[in-house]
Amino acid sequence: MAHRIFTTSVASVYPHYVTKVERKGRTKAELDEVIEWLTGFDEKALDRHLAAETTFEDFFGQAHLNPNVSAITGTVCGERVEDVEDPLMQKIRYLDKLVDELAKGRTMDKVLRA
Repeated sequence: MAHRIFTTSVASVYPHYVTKVERKGRTKAELDEVIEWLTGFDEKALDRHLAAETTFEDFFGQAHLNPNVSAITGTVCGERVEDVEDPLMQKIRYLDKLVDELAKGRTMDKVLRA
């Protein structure tokens, strides 16, 4: 059975990401930079996906994941991202992990695995 998040629109979750990072003194621009690093979607492409209410399934289906995603490790929701078996859920957890790191004040070069 597919997770509900797969058919959830990115646009419905994105404001929560923005709130989370801004509450910790980070910016929407930094969040967008993290999303672009992960998915390859620049600001215009991201805005199109948000306006179209693209589902997470379609969003990551169209994304060109950064070749360094395997460097994203650690836990999200009590689960190690590198051990998530479902490929789509793993991509969503990668995004969650990057948002968490941004909100926790990690430097951009560390978040972006530079």
